[in-house]
Amino acid sequence: MLVVLDLVGIAVFAASGALAAVRARLDTFGVAVLGMTTALGGGIMRDVLLGVHPPTTLRDWRYLLVPVVTSLIVFWFHPQVARLRRAVLLADAIGLGLFTTSGTATALAWGAPAYTACLIGMTAGIGGGALRDVLIREIPMVLRKEIYALAALAGAAVVVAGDWLDWPSGPVTIVGAAITVLIRLLALWRHWNAPVARGLGS
Repeated sequence: MLVVLDLVGIAVFAASGALAAVRARLDTFGVAVLGMTTALGGGIMRDVLLGVHPPTTLRDWRYLLVPVVTSLIVFWFHPQVARLRRAVLLADAIGLGLFTTSGTATALAWGAPAYTACLIGMTAGIGGGALRDVLIREIPMVLRKEIYALAALAGAAVVVAGDWLDWPSGPVTIVGAAITVLIRLLALWRHWNAPVARGLGS
């Protein structure tokens, strides 16, 4: 279950990273690198924090093949993908939910305390996107726009609560991912943002 969620999330985030690379006018190699960084960055952070060496994504060929293939597909068909703006935002929200909840479940499986599992799950969800933005010289979206990290944290909390209550991990993980996606989409629809400091000059 965790592997399937990871691979789906990887494909979704790879598409997001590759599309950002195309918009930044990177070449084919750059598109593939940014797609892989976006897709695998969060998972590598998760494994490093859990002491998993080498990281899972570097030990299983599927974790490398999926983002490369996805990135190249986006490179060749980017006009069609770019027109699907709402679909891309939906895919990014789904990737956030899948990575967050699978990261939280993985942390719990490795014996991490509840609060640590929540933070590791959130990091797994937002880490790849933050690296993507840094590489294309943008302030990471998670620090400046809409409700993103808080949505991830809510999904992680659901997984931790389900583990504490000894509920079946599969359904709980799916519900946690769905809650993350729902909060993220509501934030996009309603333009919710975390408060920023007032009284600053332009």
